[in-house]
Amino acid sequence: MLNPVVEFVTRIFQWIGRAIGMFIAWLCWPFVLAGRWYTRRGWIVRIVIGLFVLVLIGLYANFFWQTQRWTDFNPDYAQKYDLKDRQASAGEETPAVQATGASQKVCARSAIVDASADLTDFNVNKNQWISSMILYKLGFFGLDWDRTPFFDNKASFQRGINQAVRRTSVELVDTLGRVRGTSQVDADLQDARGALQFDEYTWYLGWNPPGPKTPTPSYYRTAIKKLRAFNDHLAACQATFDARADNLIQFIDRIANDIGSTSAILKDRAENHNNGWFDTRADDRFWFAYGQLYGYYGILTAAEADFDSVIKEKKLTTLWDDMEGQFRSALRIQPFIIANGREDGWIVPSHLTTMGFYILRVRSNLVDIKAVLQQ
Repeated sequence: MLNPVVEFVTRIFQWIGRAIGMFIAWLCWPFVLAGRWYTRRGWIVRIVIGLFVLVLIGLYANFFWQTQRWTDFNPDYAQKYDLKDRQASAGEETPAVQATGASQKVCARSAIVDASADLTDFNVNKNQWISSMILYKLGFFGLDWDRTPFFDNKASFQRGINQAVRRTSVELVDTLGRVRGTSQVDADLQDARGALQFDEYTWYLGWNPPGPKTPTPSYYRTAIKKLRAFNDHLAACQATFDARADNLIQFIDRIANDIGSTSAILKDRAENHNNGWFDTRADDRFWFAYGQLYGYYGILTAAEADFDSVIKEKKLTTLWDDMEGQFRSALRIQPFIIANGREDGWIVPSHLTTMGFYILRVRSNLVDIKAVLQQ
């Protein structure tokens, strides 16, 4: 009685095996044809093509390694600054030290500027900037890597960090690095902002206009130098950091709006494209939001030190610590595969909805802090 069942199951597996074999043959067919063509060529052509293939293999090996290796990635990195013990706002004069027998003025550095420079250094020096790599620009057989389920997570994460640093650089130029927004713009901050606004995808060659280009990482490295130069001048009391309550209010408001926009993007993707494990854009949306929170975590932790007198005067320490706790909770979410399931689903999770929830929690904390500052 079991023979028909066994035969049926056997046929099913045979069909599956044939289908897999046909699929593999279809994948290998172009390479088989290329191999036959290659073996019929002369030795000069074969050497040239062989070298090209070896270079291509090397590029892909490096691309794979760079996209999978996240050097110095640390979701709790802001704690390394040890800012809780600092008792001076950014730009505030600290007790003088003796240098060559004479008193020398010393002011507190800006932790926000240090964090911005370190985050950019993390993106382009400690790691390779993925978005401007030639193979990332070429895509997967012409398909944008962001539209595939692989090799794009780190690029999206880096762009999320860069978004936070870009937003911060604008505020440094427009308000924080000037006296009441009316004094002369600091040249170092201005140069840093210009460099950080540069396109994220430029390689050594481009088509618009055609010709050689300065790649994106070079501009960002320039921004690092300019940010550190500003802080050196600030430490020597030769630059300005306007650590007033109204500047902090504006800074917080701009960040709240920035992450609020990201929350809306996550919401749209979660509601209109919830294809579970098969949403190939869910991962880059998730990791961009993650990178943005990663960047703002360090920048806002630094802001507590830079606005030390304002935080203490308004008794905001507890609220600020709660906000930092929300950042740390969000950054603990690191799923191996990003799924965009239905919100009421019970098998496939909705990682975008989860990340959107934590973004709104952080934004709610920012709104609460802003309300206290305005009192």
